[in-house]
Amino acid sequence: MGALHEEVHGSGPVLLLIPGGNGDADGYARIAGPLAQRYTVVGYDRRGFARSAGAAATAGDRLSADTDDARDLIDKHATGPAAVFGSSSGAIVGLELLRRYPDRVATLVAHEPPLLTLLSDADERLAFIDGVYETYRREGVAAAMAVFLAGIGLERPAGAPPPAPMLARMRANQEYWLEHELRQYARAVPDLDALRAHVDRLVLAGGAESRERGHLPHRPAVVLAERLGAGLVEFPGGHLGYLTHPAAFAERLTGVLSPRAAADRPRGTP
Repeated sequence: MGALHEEVHGSGPVLLLIPGGNGDADGYARIAGPLAQRYTVVGYDRRGFARSAGAAATAGDRLSADTDDARDLIDKHATGPAAVFGSSSGAIVGLELLRRYPDRVATLVAHEPPLLTLLSDADERLAFIDGVYETYRREGVAAAMAVFLAGIGLERPAGAPPPAPMLARMRANQEYWLEHELRQYARAVPDLDALRAHVDRLVLAGGAESRERGHLPHRPAVVLAERLGAGLVEFPGGHLGYLTHPAAFAERLTGVLSPRAAADRPRGTP
Protein backbone atom coordinates (compact mmCIF):
# COMPACT_ATOMS: atom_id res chain seq x y z
CA MET A 1 0.00 0.00 0.00
CA GLY A 2 1.47 3.37 -0.99
CA ALA A 3 2.16 6.36 1.21
CA LEU A 4 0.13 9.54 1.43
CA HIS A 5 1.22 12.49 -0.66
CA GLU A 6 2.31 15.30 1.71
CA GLU A 7 3.25 18.95 1.22
CA VAL A 8 4.94 20.92 4.01
CA HIS A 9 5.54 24.68 3.87
CA GLY A 10 6.72 27.36 6.28
CA SER A 11 7.88 27.16 9.86
CA GLY A 12 6.43 27.61 13.32
CA PRO A 13 3.49 25.84 14.98
CA VAL A 14 2.09 22.95 12.98
CA LEU A 15 -1.20 23.54 11.16
CA LEU A 16 -2.71 20.47 9.50
CA LEU A 17 -5.04 21.20 6.58
CA ILE A 18 -7.50 18.33 6.02
CA PRO A 19 -8.86 18.42 2.45
CA GLY A 20 -12.56 18.43 1.73
CA GLY A 21 -14.45 16.36 -0.80
CA ASN A 22 -11.86 16.86 -3.53
CA GLY A 23 -9.40 15.08 -1.25
CA ASP A 24 -6.52 17.05 -2.76
CA ALA A 25 -3.93 19.29 -1.11
CA ASP A 26 -4.18 21.69 -4.06
CA GLY A 27 -7.65 22.72 -2.87
CA TYR A 28 -5.98 24.75 -0.13
CA ALA A 29 -3.07 25.99 -2.24
CA ARG A 30 -4.34 29.59 -2.25
CA ILE A 31 -4.36 29.82 1.56
CA ALA A 32 -1.31 27.64 2.26
CA GLY A 33 1.13 30.35 1.16
CA PRO A 34 -0.17 33.09 3.47
CA LEU A 35 -0.55 30.63 6.35
CA ALA A 36 3.03 29.40 5.88
CA GLN A 37 4.27 32.81 6.98
CA ARG A 38 3.24 31.89 10.53
CA TYR A 39 2.82 28.11 10.59
CA THR A 40 4.37 24.88 9.44
CA VAL A 41 1.53 24.08 7.08
CA VAL A 42 1.03 20.37 6.47
CA GLY A 43 -1.15 19.59 3.49
CA TYR A 44 -1.84 16.22 1.91
CA ASP A 45 -4.00 14.25 -0.47
CA ARG A 46 -6.42 12.10 1.50
CA ARG A 47 -6.28 8.34 1.14
CA GLY A 48 -7.55 7.18 -2.24
CA PHE A 49 -7.47 10.64 -3.84
CA ALA A 50 -5.09 12.17 -6.39
CA ARG A 51 -1.45 11.43 -5.56
CA SER A 52 -2.49 9.25 -2.60
CA ALA A 53 -4.47 6.93 -4.87
CA GLY A 54 -1.97 4.17 -4.16
CA ALA A 55 -2.94 4.37 -0.48
CA ALA A 56 -6.57 3.57 -1.24
CA ALA A 57 -8.60 1.78 1.41
CA THR A 58 -12.08 1.47 -0.04
CA ALA A 59 -13.27 -1.33 2.24
CA GLY A 60 -14.35 -0.85 5.83
CA ASP A 61 -14.71 2.43 7.68
CA ARG A 62 -13.24 5.20 5.54
CA LEU A 63 -13.79 7.84 8.19
CA SER A 64 -11.72 5.87 10.70
CA ALA A 65 -8.94 5.49 8.13
CA ASP A 66 -9.00 9.22 7.34
CA THR A 67 -8.94 10.03 11.05
CA ASP A 68 -5.97 7.76 11.70
CA ASP A 69 -4.13 9.34 8.77
CA ALA A 70 -4.65 12.81 10.27
CA ARG A 71 -3.39 11.58 13.64
CA ASP A 72 -0.31 10.02 12.02
CA LEU A 73 0.53 13.24 10.18
CA ILE A 74 0.36 15.22 13.43
CA ASP A 75 2.58 12.65 15.13
CA LYS A 76 5.05 12.87 12.25
CA HIS A 77 5.33 16.64 12.02
CA ALA A 78 4.53 18.01 15.50
CA THR A 79 6.01 17.40 18.93
CA GLY A 80 2.65 18.01 20.59
CA PRO A 81 -0.92 18.91 19.67
CA ALA A 82 -1.39 20.75 16.39
CA ALA A 83 -3.82 23.28 15.03
CA VAL A 84 -6.16 21.63 12.54
CA PHE A 85 -8.38 23.07 9.82
CA GLY A 86 -10.84 21.09 7.75
CA SER A 87 -13.66 22.13 5.46
CA SER A 88 -16.62 20.04 4.31
CA SER A 89 -15.58 16.36 4.44
CA GLY A 90 -12.32 17.53 5.98
CA ALA A 91 -14.30 19.09 8.83
CA ILE A 92 -16.03 15.77 9.45
CA VAL A 93 -12.62 14.10 9.65
CA GLY A 94 -11.44 16.86 11.99
CA LEU A 95 -14.39 16.35 14.33
CA GLU A 96 -13.72 12.63 14.48
CA LEU A 97 -10.04 13.39 15.15
CA LEU A 98 -11.05 15.61 18.06
CA ARG A 99 -13.37 12.92 19.40
CA ARG A 100 -10.91 10.04 19.15
CA TYR A 101 -7.57 11.77 19.66
CA PRO A 102 -8.18 15.02 21.57
CA ASP A 103 -4.58 15.07 22.82
CA ARG A 104 -3.43 15.61 19.22
CA VAL A 105 -5.54 18.74 18.73
CA ALA A 106 -4.71 22.18 20.08
CA THR A 107 -7.54 23.85 18.13
CA LEU A 108 -9.81 22.45 15.44
CA VAL A 109 -11.50 24.84 13.03
CA ALA A 110 -14.32 22.85 11.41
CA HIS A 111 -15.70 24.75 8.42
CA GLU A 112 -19.19 23.72 7.29
CA PRO A 113 -19.14 19.96 8.03
CA PRO A 114 -22.01 18.49 5.95
CA LEU A 115 -23.45 16.35 8.75
CA LEU A 116 -26.89 15.99 7.20
CA THR A 117 -28.08 13.63 9.93
CA LEU A 118 -28.33 16.66 12.25
CA LEU A 119 -31.01 18.36 10.16
CA SER A 120 -34.74 18.23 10.82
CA ASP A 121 -35.24 17.28 7.15
CA ALA A 122 -32.41 14.75 7.17
CA ASP A 123 -34.39 12.05 5.35
CA GLU A 124 -35.16 14.40 2.47
CA ARG A 125 -31.59 15.64 2.22
CA LEU A 126 -30.13 12.14 2.33
CA ALA A 127 -32.56 11.08 -0.39
CA PHE A 128 -31.15 13.92 -2.49
CA ILE A 129 -27.61 12.62 -1.88
CA ASP A 130 -28.70 9.13 -2.92
CA GLY A 131 -30.21 10.66 -6.07
CA VAL A 132 -26.86 12.29 -6.91
CA TYR A 133 -25.18 8.91 -6.58
CA GLU A 134 -27.79 7.29 -8.81
CA THR A 135 -27.20 10.01 -11.41
CA TYR A 136 -23.48 9.26 -11.25
CA ARG A 137 -24.04 5.54 -11.81
CA ARG A 138 -26.48 6.20 -14.63
CA GLU A 139 -25.03 9.25 -16.42
CA GLY A 140 -21.49 9.76 -15.18
CA VAL A 141 -19.46 12.16 -13.08
CA ALA A 142 -20.24 15.44 -14.86
CA ALA A 143 -23.99 14.97 -14.70
CA ALA A 144 -23.88 13.98 -11.04
CA MET A 145 -21.72 16.95 -10.08
CA ALA A 146 -24.10 19.33 -11.88
CA VAL A 147 -27.04 17.93 -9.90
CA PHE A 148 -25.08 18.06 -6.67
CA LEU A 149 -23.84 21.64 -7.03
CA ALA A 150 -27.28 22.92 -8.02
CA GLY A 151 -28.94 21.05 -5.17
CA ILE A 152 -26.72 22.45 -2.44
CA GLY A 153 -26.67 25.94 -3.90
CA LEU A 154 -23.05 26.15 -5.03
CA GLU A 155 -21.57 27.62 -8.16
CA ARG A 156 -18.28 26.58 -9.67
CA PRO A 157 -15.50 29.07 -8.79
CA ALA A 158 -15.02 31.71 -11.46
CA GLY A 159 -11.80 32.09 -13.39
CA ALA A 160 -9.80 30.20 -15.95
CA PRO A 161 -10.05 26.42 -15.85
CA PRO A 162 -7.13 24.63 -14.20
CA PRO A 163 -4.32 23.15 -16.31
CA ALA A 164 -5.14 19.87 -18.07
CA PRO A 165 -3.21 17.60 -15.65
CA MET A 166 -4.94 19.12 -12.63
CA LEU A 167 -8.32 18.97 -14.38
CA ALA A 168 -7.83 15.27 -15.03
CA ARG A 169 -6.92 14.76 -11.37
CA MET A 170 -10.01 16.69 -10.27
CA ARG A 171 -12.25 14.47 -12.37
CA ALA A 172 -10.66 11.34 -10.91
CA ASN A 173 -11.11 12.80 -7.42
CA GLN A 174 -14.78 13.49 -8.09
CA GLU A 175 -15.36 9.94 -9.25
CA TYR A 176 -13.67 8.51 -6.16
CA TRP A 177 -15.65 10.87 -3.91
CA LEU A 178 -18.97 10.01 -5.54
CA GLU A 179 -18.34 6.30 -5.21
CA HIS A 180 -16.74 6.09 -1.76
CA GLU A 181 -17.58 9.19 0.27
CA LEU A 182 -20.63 11.20 -0.78
CA ARG A 183 -23.25 8.90 0.77
CA GLN A 184 -21.07 7.63 3.60
CA TYR A 185 -19.91 10.95 5.10
CA ALA A 186 -23.31 12.58 4.74
CA ARG A 187 -24.65 9.84 7.03
CA ALA A 188 -22.00 10.31 9.73
CA VAL A 189 -23.52 10.80 13.17
CA PRO A 190 -21.36 12.97 15.45
CA ASP A 191 -20.87 11.97 19.08
CA LEU A 192 -22.18 15.17 20.65
CA ASP A 193 -21.32 14.22 24.23
CA ALA A 194 -17.72 13.46 23.32
CA LEU A 195 -17.37 16.67 21.30
CA ARG A 196 -18.97 18.71 24.08
CA ALA A 197 -16.20 17.52 26.41
CA HIS A 198 -13.64 19.14 24.11
CA VAL A 199 -15.59 22.16 22.92
CA ASP A 200 -12.88 24.46 24.29
CA ARG A 201 -10.66 23.21 21.44
CA LEU A 202 -13.33 23.50 18.76
CA VAL A 203 -14.16 26.43 16.50
CA LEU A 204 -17.19 25.85 14.28
CA ALA A 205 -17.12 28.00 11.17
CA GLY A 206 -19.53 28.96 8.42
CA GLY A 207 -19.29 31.10 5.32
CA ALA A 208 -20.91 34.53 5.22
CA GLU A 209 -22.23 33.91 1.71
CA SER A 210 -23.47 30.46 2.71
CA ARG A 211 -25.56 32.05 5.45
CA GLU A 212 -26.86 34.82 3.23
CA ARG A 213 -27.90 32.44 0.46
CA GLY A 214 -29.18 29.64 2.66
CA HIS A 215 -26.80 27.05 1.24
CA LEU A 216 -27.24 23.51 2.50
CA PRO A 217 -23.66 22.99 3.81
CA HIS A 218 -24.09 25.88 6.24
CA ARG A 219 -27.11 24.43 8.02
CA PRO A 220 -25.46 21.50 9.85
CA ALA A 221 -22.80 23.84 11.26
CA VAL A 222 -25.53 26.02 12.76
CA VAL A 223 -27.28 23.03 14.33
CA LEU A 224 -24.03 21.57 15.63
CA ALA A 225 -23.08 24.90 17.23
CA GLU A 226 -26.46 25.08 18.93
CA ARG A 227 -26.29 21.52 20.25
CA LEU A 228 -22.76 21.92 21.56
CA GLY A 229 -23.41 25.32 23.08
CA ALA A 230 -20.67 26.80 20.90
CA GLY A 231 -20.62 29.91 18.76
CA LEU A 232 -20.38 29.88 14.99
CA VAL A 233 -17.50 31.93 13.61
CA GLU A 234 -18.15 33.55 10.24
CA PHE A 235 -15.55 33.24 7.48
CA PRO A 236 -15.36 35.11 4.17
CA GLY A 237 -17.11 33.62 1.16
CA GLY A 238 -19.22 30.52 1.00
CA HIS A 239 -18.51 26.80 1.20
CA LEU A 240 -15.44 27.30 -0.99
CA GLY A 241 -14.31 30.54 0.62
CA TYR A 242 -10.71 29.35 0.75
CA LEU A 243 -10.80 29.31 -3.08
CA THR A 244 -12.83 32.44 -3.76
CA HIS A 245 -11.50 34.72 -0.97
CA PRO A 246 -8.10 33.20 -0.13
CA ALA A 247 -6.35 36.24 1.39
CA ALA A 248 -9.27 37.18 3.63
CA PHE A 249 -9.93 33.54 4.49
CA ALA A 250 -6.32 32.93 5.54
CA GLU A 251 -6.34 36.13 7.60
CA ARG A 252 -9.53 35.06 9.34
CA LEU A 253 -8.14 31.60 10.07
CA THR A 254 -4.95 33.07 11.50
CA GLY A 255 -6.96 35.44 13.65
CA VAL A 256 -9.08 32.59 14.99
CA LEU A 257 -6.09 30.39 15.76
CA SER A 258 -3.72 33.00 17.19
CA PRO A 259 -5.41 33.69 20.55
CA ARG A 260 -6.00 29.96 21.04
CA ALA A 261 -2.58 28.72 20.02
CA ALA A 262 -1.02 26.05 22.17
CA ALA A 263 1.67 25.00 19.76
CA ASP A 264 3.93 22.06 20.39
CA ARG A 265 3.26 21.83 24.10
CA PRO A 266 3.71 18.35 25.57
CA ARG A 267 0.61 16.20 25.27
CA GLY A 268 -1.51 16.06 28.37
CA THR A 269 -0.62 19.55 29.65
CA PRO A 270 -3.51 21.98 30.22
